[in-house]
Amino acid sequence: MKNGIVYAAIVCGILSTGTAVQAADMTPMVTEQKPVETKSGWEFTVTPYFWMAGLSGDSGLFGLPTVHMDQSFSDILPNLDFAFMATAEARNGRYSFFGDIIYTKLSADATARGIFTNNVEVTSKTFAGLLGAGYAIIDEPNGHLDVVAGARLWSANTRISFSGGVLDGVSRDDGATWVDGLVGVRGNYFFTPHIFTTGWGLIGAGGADLDWDVGAGLGYKFNETFSAIAGYRALGVDYSNDGFLMDIVQQGPILGLAIHF
Repeated sequence: MKNGIVYAAIVCGILSTGTAVQAADMTPMVTEQKPVETKSGWEFTVTPYFWMAGLSGDSGLFGLPTVHMDQSFSDILPNLDFAFMATAEARNGRYSFFGDIIYTKLSADATARGIFTNNVEVTSKTFAGLLGAGYAIIDEPNGHLDVVAGARLWSANTRISFSGGVLDGVSRDDGATWVDGLVGVRGNYFFTPHIFTTGWGLIGAGGADLDWDVGAGLGYKFNETFSAIAGYRALGVDYSNDGFLMDIVQQGPILGLAIHF
């Protein structure tokens, strides 16, 4: 039962996101190269990515005692049913609009002994979506530095179902939805026409007491359409309300493929 709660709490932290495989905000990933400029002046980039993040912190569900977690990515992966992570950006001169989506689903089963139940199934789903806008305070041929502001929507839900014993057929849901405002910086710099670095830092609050996201990466531009990025990301959130607690930090390597048009 305790392991099921731990894995359920993991999803809530992802995210980002987006667990750990999750899932939060790789919005800088969408700016690592100068994409092809359209006739309108707008540049568009879509970047699916994969975050191999571990998770540490505290989680509480259903008013039960707080559970402390310290899970590596290899611990989380066997319980991952589905994950989708991607960013998108529209840019025109110094102005930009960007978004980041993380969705994850985790599940875990535990066998219990006793008259109350024979088996416990835990399913957790987490969505984190960021929308923001930026303005380049530095805009040079080799790179740019943006100041940004945005809002991130979190939605986490956990369902515990019992089978066998007295509790056979009983299920319970617990979850939370909230919005945090974020501000920060993001940017990139080209060392050569093909090799570049990208980085970002965001911090804020709202429904959560604290919401932050930082990272850096190194990329390679293959051509005007494709770029690859490898880096490291850390994301933290501290939220609690009505027995639901998510005070976690997730961090780990991240890989992305940027598509420009």
